[in-house]
Amino acid sequence: MALPYRWQWRVEKWKNAVQTFFGGGDQQPRPKICPACGALVGISATRCHECGANLRFSLAALSKKLSGLFGEQETPVTSALLVANILMFGISWVALANEGGGGGFRILWGMGGETVYRLGASHPFPVFVGHEWWRLVTAMFLHGGLIHIGFNMMSLMQLGPALEELYGSARYLFLYVATGAFGFLVSAWFGNFSLGASGALLGLVGVMLAITTKRGGAYMRDLRSRLVTSVVVLFVLGFSGMGIDNYAHFAGLAAGFGLGKLFADRQPMNASERRTAYGLGWLAGMVVVACFALMILHYRDTLPWQR
Repeated sequence: MALPYRWQWRVEKWKNAVQTFFGGGDQQPRPKICPACGALVGISATRCHECGANLRFSLAALSKKLSGLFGEQETPVTSALLVANILMFGISWVALANEGGGGGFRILWGMGGETVYRLGASHPFPVFVGHEWWRLVTAMFLHGGLIHIGFNMMSLMQLGPALEELYGSARYLFLYVATGAFGFLVSAWFGNFSLGASGALLGLVGVMLAITTKRGGAYMRDLRSRLVTSVVVLFVLGFSGMGIDNYAHFAGLAAGFGLGKLFADRQPMNASERRTAYGLGWLAGMVVVACFALMILHYRDTLPWQR
């Protein structure tokens, strides 16, 4: 049975993106677009005449190829984060089911314990005693149930695209990872077992609050008021015994606000800013990959309470 036209178009676009990433696809000579600054350069050019970026290999060029895997869109990092969170939730559920605990209502809000600990949840003992700092990153891709991940992913899709378009994908990824990791660091310091993307999401809220303090106008004041109201409600719920980690939320919010005040709320405008942005983005991306590699490496370790 033939696929619907829309899906045929999507499959063809994904196939072309993969072919382009690995050097295949249409090789007809044509002018190039500099991935760093967007300038039109000659067919045989190896370096951009506007910003000096290497067209054969640079962080900007590699970033462009990677983002092409998600199609022609302006928010590839948000899409990648959404996919990664859903994928890790599926892995968590399968691992829990293999242990005989994935049935019933537990999938809604009860996926915890040994399974998520092994998959990288944040906990003070392994972080500060075992020096498993990678948990500060892996924990933000884990969730305790469908309700947990559902609310967080809806928030991601509400907050993420606008900020990614404003700051650029590279700095946006850095903001997300840095604020989320700082949230779990503070949470672990206060003795909490924690997981979820909400620390990073509150980091994005903090960034937006910082933007509203740097820009005037009625819309910014209204946005700031609505954000503050939402944050207050969330913190009140955190004292209700629902398992909400106020420490991670507050730390992520504070980190996001600080970085939002530090970063210019616009796309990088010159070669120096672009190099810095891509450097931060690739640093964040490599940290995420390294942390998941360490999680896999330590997955079968003896648990602290079994020693």
